[in-house]
Amino acid sequence: MDYFKNLLNLLKLEREEDRNAYKQLTERSSVAERRANGLSWYPIAIRGTELGRGDYLTVEVERTTHNDVSHQLRFGASAVLFSNHEPKEHRIEGTITYQGGNKLKISLRTDELPDWADDGKLGIDLLFDDNSYEEMNNALKLATTLAEKKDEGRLINILTGQAKPTFDDTLTPVINTRLNTIQQVAVNKIIQANELAIVHGPPGTGKTTTLVQAIKELIAHDHKQILVVAPSNAAVDLLSEKLAEEGLNVLRVGNPARVSERLMALTLDSKMGEHSANKEIKKLKQRASEFKNMAHKYKRSFGKAEREQRKALFDEARKIMKDVGNTEQYIIDDIVAKAQVITATLVGANHYTVRDIRYHTVVIDEAGQALEPACWIPILKAKKVVLAGDHCQLPPTIKSNEAAKQGLANTLLEKCVALHPESVILLQEQYRMNESIMGYSSKVFYDNKLIAHGSVATHLLHDADAPLAFVDTAGCGFDEKTEGTSTSNPEEATLLFKHLEKLITELQPHFTPDTFPTIGIISPYRQQILALQDLYQHATFLQPYRSKITINTIDSFQGQERDIMYISMVRSNTDNIIGFLSDIRRMNVAMTRARKKLVIIGDSGTLSRLPFYSDFISYAESLNAYQSAWEFMDV
Repeated sequence: MDYFKNLLNLLKLEREEDRNAYKQLTERSSVAERRANGLSWYPIAIRGTELGRGDYLTVEVERTTHNDVSHQLRFGASAVLFSNHEPKEHRIEGTITYQGGNKLKISLRTDELPDWADDGKLGIDLLFDDNSYEEMNNALKLATTLAEKKDEGRLINILTGQAKPTFDDTLTPVINTRLNTIQQVAVNKIIQANELAIVHGPPGTGKTTTLVQAIKELIAHDHKQILVVAPSNAAVDLLSEKLAEEGLNVLRVGNPARVSERLMALTLDSKMGEHSANKEIKKLKQRASEFKNMAHKYKRSFGKAEREQRKALFDEARKIMKDVGNTEQYIIDDIVAKAQVITATLVGANHYTVRDIRYHTVVIDEAGQALEPACWIPILKAKKVVLAGDHCQLPPTIKSNEAAKQGLANTLLEKCVALHPESVILLQEQYRMNESIMGYSSKVFYDNKLIAHGSVATHLLHDADAPLAFVDTAGCGFDEKTEGTSTSNPEEATLLFKHLEKLITELQPHFTPDTFPTIGIISPYRQQILALQDLYQHATFLQPYRSKITINTIDSFQGQERDIMYISMVRSNTDNIIGFLSDIRRMNVAMTRARKKLVIIGDSGTLSRLPFYSDFISYAESLNAYQSAWEFMDV
């Protein structure tokens, strides 16, 4: 099928680009450079070992310095344990089976640690993530085959536009008083859909709440196990927690991004630890360990009799570990069978513990941020799929410009919304933004269909405050500065803090430091974030409010909200070049994070070359929300 052939080609481009980027970061780089790029933990200490599945040794390690350096080592990633004495020779590959805080577990392709592991200078390097690409590749190839079959191919043909979805209108509509009218319509659409339902959830419209109630109703309706997936661990964590709060038996496959007791209790490891048969496993592992220790006493020089004795001890340990493997498999099967909902990332849906399960319904949340090839991994396990997300917010991250241009940036959600409007429900009532903050986004992205709920429509920081401000730096001479590939605007950053200082002074009579509104400061440019963070460190007036303030990129703020949001637009040049500010979906995310006040600071001269921004400035003027930067120059 040409559809999947094309996707396979695009995935190949992306994989090559990703691999080249990884090579550039790692080849000929020192361990300190790799650590700074988030690809290494070094130095580490071994905290424990145990034999795992298939005679693989699981090693628990802890990083002992540089604990605050952010990193990309995640559950399921391929990694290597190495010694910095001889990093090319002394290395063993494996898979990360757990990561939390400054500890991780790695399952190594060996049954005992080599001698060099005792000599110190150990580290963990992240390897290129070939596994995810392999899983996506295999899913696309399987989809090509299944598409030709009558029953297995039905859902595939609907999602690729070869057939139309159907609905069972004979089912009695569900009434759920915890939901608003349009959310109830969405739940019923999901129940009545035979193959496809789409929940389009703009910012603040309660998409997660709606999905959780729909999943609960589906389970009550047909008692079948449901797979719930999302592209990011954070989104999977949120859904797992909310579903468990509703009293459902949730199994979280993989390793939560957040370390919380409630989340950890949902994981397979935790449930296995609580299982009645686990005592037996502990006893068996203890015995295997004793046999191995006895065998290791024969490690150096020994004759034929000792060699045979050593072999017999190892054989006994292996036999016991086989029993452990069988008992573990029994426990896993039992836990999986009892789960009403299985949650995982898109690739995690193929984890060995759940790889062969088939589901009636698969729910894909944050589908607007999901790479299409990854979506096919869970979809091929289902008869029916529910896509939820917002294609008007951030698209998935794609490393290859060529692949993005040729169509990899188009998500399955976007395609299906266009192909099957009869499957789509737009959630219209939002519970976050003052209507003046909501208005422009609603007009440009949602056909003017968003409604602000009564509880938020007119809410303000205080009665005399305005919810929206565009502060224009045109004519101030605040020129942008470019370093490498990133741009910053130090004078605009300084102005933002002057504006913030004035606002805080106005708010002080209305709040204590404890009740003070939350504040987010965002910018599309990493270099500007660094400039803003530097100013933040030196701003003494912010001292009492530091716990209330977050400064980060727009992308990292998707899904979050704050009472007050500042956006620093950065671009200011005579050529009117706006770079990736032209991605208006990113700006939609930025503009819809604020609850009660949104302040955008930028140069109207540069921004206005794109109609999106010139129209926004006109919108601000119509609400009396336009201010000149000159008003804040002498603060």
